[in-house]
Amino acid sequence: MNKPILKNEPVATSAADFFARSRARLGFDVPPGLYDPNIIPASGDPGTDKMLEIIAREQPVRPAAVLIAVVDRPEPTVLLTQRSANLNDHAGQIAFPGGKIDAMDASPLDAALREAEEEVGLSRGFVEPIGYLDLYGTGFGFRILPTVAKVRPGFELTINHSEVDDAFEVPLSFLMNPANHQLHSKEFRGMERFYYAMPFAERYIWGATAGMLRVLYERIYSS
Repeated sequence: MNKPILKNEPVATSAADFFARSRARLGFDVPPGLYDPNIIPASGDPGTDKMLEIIAREQPVRPAAVLIAVVDRPEPTVLLTQRSANLNDHAGQIAFPGGKIDAMDASPLDAALREAEEEVGLSRGFVEPIGYLDLYGTGFGFRILPTVAKVRPGFELTINHSEVDDAFEVPLSFLMNPANHQLHSKEFRGMERFYYAMPFAERYIWGATAGMLRVLYERIYSS
């Protein structure tokens, strides 16, 4: 299955409007489902919800944090990475800077900022955290808590090639246009589950990354 979702209209995505909406809708309360396997993050797709229930019974919860870094340019952009082709998990895929939450991390926010520094050299001095997005579950047992942040232009990146092959920016207007939100499906143990894809030029944004971007759209613009 491969079709765009057209039930919502494209939105105006000025930086000022996006950040104002984000501050009004997001906060820093950590959802208990980040660590509790008995709380299943809702996806809105029955097949995916059932998959997450099965995964929670079979695998330990793996708390993770990512940074949705929105760069405050005249046309705002989102910073994404292409994971190293040599990694064991999700090699070569498009992702947000981020990773698992370590015991030394003071919070999911701290984990997201640490990972962004380690992966692409994004200095915390350029980052203004705004709040957490909804908890996102994956078929690999990860419970991902995204931090939405405003990033001041002028930063210089240093790519850690053991983790990331490349870092690049995509216009927020493209990612927040529902006409670009393709819905795909695949089978999981006899059940059909759906996931998003947002192809951009030669970059294929899909899976959890596209799913969290869709959640961002729904949380910031659909209400």
